[in-house]
Amino acid sequence: MFETRSHVTSVDPVWDRITSEANAAVEKEPLMGGLVHACILHHRSLERALSYRVAAKLCSNEMSMMVLREIVDEAYADDPTLLEAARADLMAVYERDPACHRLLQPILYFKGYQAMQAYRVAHWLWRKGRYDLAYFFQMRSSEIFGIDVHPAAKIGKGIMIDHAHSIVIGETAVVGDNVSMLHSVTLGGTGKEEEQRHPTIGDGVLIGAGAKVLGNIVVGPCSRIAAGSVVLQEVPACKTVAGIPAKIVGEAGCDQPSISMDHMLGKDQ
Repeated sequence: MFETRSHVTSVDPVWDRITSEANAAVEKEPLMGGLVHACILHHRSLERALSYRVAAKLCSNEMSMMVLREIVDEAYADDPTLLEAARADLMAVYERDPACHRLLQPILYFKGYQAMQAYRVAHWLWRKGRYDLAYFFQMRSSEIFGIDVHPAAKIGKGIMIDHAHSIVIGETAVVGDNVSMLHSVTLGGTGKEEEQRHPTIGDGVLIGAGAKVLGNIVVGPCSRIAAGSVVLQEVPACKTVAGIPAKIVGEAGCDQPSISMDHMLGKDQ
């Protein structure tokens, strides 16, 4: 028998909404019942559902789902900020992606959200000195999601990666809170130096599709990087840059470009 939510009392409105959406999805499309029950309705919390989902996506003949789920559960138990970030990421996707109409969607279907949660566990492993397991998470995330994020990279919360194909984030990259980026973005290095060799992205930055940000440079908070740009120099706060190589073409256009998701340059730009 499947567990039903009517027998569970929750004090988590976000999780209650997710399970309500899950029940509605099964009622509308019964063929989805197995997936939705396995990923959502069998679990008592968002934390448990995410540990199942990450493990189910990354497991292979080389590493079982049971082992991976134990690792994710251990990470969540040790560091509650991982789940705080997962919730912030979830709300970021829901609020910024016009294709996201339910909180259920990123957990079940959106590889950008799923890959970010896998990265967060990998980063926890890295901080614990468990480098080989962290590299395994990176490898499987790259294979499954098409996103290659080094586990040593430091990424804040409230991250939205739309479409999420071919994202590359290097080892010494730093990404602030409430950043939005589209597919084929690279935060890359320009040499083999051991110290900081990747970009630092400030809070609230919007990075357009195909943009490349290279080297030990700072992209100031609440700035915009236009699609297809190659950024090789520092970007001041609240500016828009575009081109190859990228140059300042105007103001950011609003206080929070990563939230407005407005990629259009003005007529004077």
